[in-house]
Amino acid sequence: MLTAILGWSIRRRIVVLFLTIGLIVTGVLSFRALPVDAFPDTTPVQVQINTVAPALGPLEIERQISAPIEQAISGLPGLVEVRSVSRFGFSQVTVVFDEGIDIYLGRQVVSERLQSIALPAGIARPSLGPVATGLGEVFHYVVTGDEGVSLVDVRTAHDWIVVPQMRTVPGVAEVNSWGGEERQLQIVVDPVALQARDLSLRDVVSAVERDGRNVGGGTMYDAGGSFLVLGSALLTSADQVGDIVLRAERGVPIRVKDVAKVVEGHEIRRGAVTANGEGEVVLGLGFMLLGENSHDVTRRLALRLEEVKKSLPRGVHVRPVYARTEIVDRVLATVRTNLIEAALLVIAVLFAFLGNLRAGAIVAIAIPLSMLVASTLMLRLGISATLMSLGAIDFGLVVDSAVIQVENSMRRLAHDTSDRPKAEIVEEAVAEVRKPTMFGELIIFIVYLPLLLLEGTEGKMFRPMALTMLFALFGSMLLSLTVVPALASWLLPRRPKERDTILVRLLKAGYIPILTQSIRRPWAPLIPALAILGGGAYLIPHLGAEFLPRLQEGALVANTVRLSGISIEESVRYGSELEKVLLAKFPDEIEEIWSRTGSAEVTTDPMGVELTDVFITLKPRERWKRAKTQDELSRAVSEKLAGFPGMRATMTQPIEMRVNEMVSGVRADVGIKVYGDDLELLKANARAIEEIVKAIPGAADVSTEQVTGQPVLSIDVNRAAIARHGIAAADVLDVVEALGAIEVGTLQEGERRFPIALRLDDRYRTDPEAAGKVLVAGATGERVPLSEVAQLTITESPASVQRDWAKRRIVVQANVRGRDVGSFVEETRAAIDKKIALPAGSYVRFGGQFEHLERARTRLLIVVPIALTLIVGLLYLTYGRARDAARVFLGVPFAAVGGVAALVARGIPFSVSAAVGFVALFGVSVLGDMVLVSTVRQLEAEGLPTIEAVRQAAVQRLRPVLMTAMVAALGFVPMALNTGMGAEVQRPLATVVIGGVCTSTLLTLFVLPALYSLFARRG
Repeated sequence: MLTAILGWSIRRRIVVLFLTIGLIVTGVLSFRALPVDAFPDTTPVQVQINTVAPALGPLEIERQISAPIEQAISGLPGLVEVRSVSRFGFSQVTVVFDEGIDIYLGRQVVSERLQSIALPAGIARPSLGPVATGLGEVFHYVVTGDEGVSLVDVRTAHDWIVVPQMRTVPGVAEVNSWGGEERQLQIVVDPVALQARDLSLRDVVSAVERDGRNVGGGTMYDAGGSFLVLGSALLTSADQVGDIVLRAERGVPIRVKDVAKVVEGHEIRRGAVTANGEGEVVLGLGFMLLGENSHDVTRRLALRLEEVKKSLPRGVHVRPVYARTEIVDRVLATVRTNLIEAALLVIAVLFAFLGNLRAGAIVAIAIPLSMLVASTLMLRLGISATLMSLGAIDFGLVVDSAVIQVENSMRRLAHDTSDRPKAEIVEEAVAEVRKPTMFGELIIFIVYLPLLLLEGTEGKMFRPMALTMLFALFGSMLLSLTVVPALASWLLPRRPKERDTILVRLLKAGYIPILTQSIRRPWAPLIPALAILGGGAYLIPHLGAEFLPRLQEGALVANTVRLSGISIEESVRYGSELEKVLLAKFPDEIEEIWSRTGSAEVTTDPMGVELTDVFITLKPRERWKRAKTQDELSRAVSEKLAGFPGMRATMTQPIEMRVNEMVSGVRADVGIKVYGDDLELLKANARAIEEIVKAIPGAADVSTEQVTGQPVLSIDVNRAAIARHGIAAADVLDVVEALGAIEVGTLQEGERRFPIALRLDDRYRTDPEAAGKVLVAGATGERVPLSEVAQLTITESPASVQRDWAKRRIVVQANVRGRDVGSFVEETRAAIDKKIALPAGSYVRFGGQFEHLERARTRLLIVVPIALTLIVGLLYLTYGRARDAARVFLGVPFAAVGGVAALVARGIPFSVSAAVGFVALFGVSVLGDMVLVSTVRQLEAEGLPTIEAVRQAAVQRLRPVLMTAMVAALGFVPMALNTGMGAEVQRPLATVVIGGVCTSTLLTLFVLPALYSLFARRG
């Protein structure tokens, strides 16, 4: 079959040429259409359920909203996890589905279940979050106003001018508003004025709700025609609200303005944003639809923002502060640099060994053509061009088959003295080596299969890389059967000079004497080889482990926590002061800095006003003066923030924070989740664990989730008192609600709509004593102070209640600096087991990055041995002798030893990225051995004694063995040495392959001949 395909390709070279042109056109078009992103989107399939209940505290939110929703959605198909956050006035339940569930199906089944939930009266129906993922937050911009332009005006311009235009951008799921003051027309009621006119709060509420509306009067008919009847009483100005009639006394109307002031105000604030130490701004967040091209969506948002600027009112300005295109461009620049440098190194090796420009060009052309095949298949399967999918392609593996075929063709053409056609000789030469190289390619296919079986976050991270590499290898295999033989029969000279290049002659001059001694004295290379294997086995337990190296995003985020109960104004002041200090300390490093306090309009990230995320975008690294690396800068910023009293800070990065939070609800490297029922016990246990974690070497940014400490003015109705005075509980609760705001209608100004709310005068909202003086009206007209019909007490309430699978939990989180995550977790777990005695019903689970590492390691320990067993079986099928299969497979442990030694030498812990490197290495390591063993068997079949066959095969195949090894190793050198953005995750992979190729090549060149010699002498 293979011989027939090779013969057809050589005889139909013109057809192959036209097919190749078609491949180039298709590949280029596919490459241009590929979605582009910095990293694969690793967030799970999940749906957020948001419910707003302004009148309820965290415990009531948990009991009346979060728990019923959790119960309603239990039992959904493909359900993996349910998490909930209950805060004052807000509930968010996160539903995580299995990877096989379509996001829109997940949203549909959740919506159906929500229809059956009975929530307390007055609470809006739950709503679903945007169809976006952890990487969906692709664009940030700030809207500011000149002096004299209020935050209300800025927020209004954003909500009614900017947002509608930004939402029309293709691929945008949501444009969220954060900060500023939402305009609200407020009816500020004076209880004394109500008493003087014998009115109650309910009278005002009813009058405004009754007046501000439109009605339909049906249809009237006249003279054979008809017309509609519409009645309109929409409120379009503050004066109209003030003129609403409450009641008439002796023909004299009592209007709203007689008992209240109608003023411009703003809604209760649950979030704020400051920027660059210059005060408050409004932040806009652009979310990308699931599955869209982040590069294109971000670019379109930036272009639309430039258009929006033209329509803004005087004194209002907008500018972008964070765009995903920047990180995407910088990561892809790293990938592009690696690929170009790797290709150039591989081509240089080809010319140095082959010494023939035509031969080198034939082999080199396999690189771009294989990439075009991979691009076409990537587009068909929806795989984006990212750091992981493109960054780990090894051109050495891609050209291995072409190298061996062209080298053998050159050798056969040089030795042939007959007058046979060149095409016939090339066909024989390619067919001679095609079987071992084909089996070598199949082995590489097999070793990549374990990566396709990874699950969860690690599967989403590395599956695209494995598929892309397999696509490139498939392209290489296809080309080695068609294009390469056709070009070799066409372009190679008929009788090339039988002369090695200077490099090959030097290598042979040094190799042949050592080879001769290895064959004569086989134990001389075997003893060091056994020592190397033993040393590698000793080093393995000392590697350490982590999930992935930290990807440097070119931006930082400081998650800061202050005491619960802090006012939003104080949080804003703190944020501005913090920004000024950091800008003054790091002027050459910080490009933009802005702080997000509390929650946005669409609560994708539920935070209280005591929580602030400080975003820091960085200038190009060459301009830095106070740090050399991002980790060093992160530590310096953390040390500076530690000087702020009453605040804790944890350093992370924008994408890293969102992905960690959406995947496991943890924002740091390691999250220790303490589960239980009693919040006080949970808090005590978490504090004890926090002290243990702080004592573990390598712990940084250790903090316990703040769940208690929220002061609450509790107003409990006295049933006996209201009965004595003939007052309904609803009248008392109306007064309590008016201390905040009661929404009573809508102000319509053209297309814009603003809420109308009723609240009490400010003098009743200063402290509990003032609130207690508010007069409550009874059914008989009697007025009594609130303090006489209700008990006003200040208590401490939970700031939030977090639950996993309907079980309360508190998280102690920490980042790990200066050591690997695996050993850190093991030491922490042992210390907790030794020092903490948890009560019945409580338990501890570890989450965050370590969770992904454990799952990936468990899966790899199952599938990698299966893959290695398949390799052994394939080798046995190739040679039919267990001894030859074992000789070839010996390259796997030798390669592994080199990879381990290289990691130790560079101080890199084991990670899933390094595991991927070992997987690739196992395929590379057997290829050279297969070429050598196949040649030995061929020479033995020709009648040569085994030892002589080994000697001739080793010298004859020195060039292809070294070429395949060097192109594989040098293809990864740029990845191993690159310091650009995103290079961190590629470094372990490249280091493993380079180290492993070195030791496996030594095995092929010296240990294999020695083994042959040893067994031949014994035989």
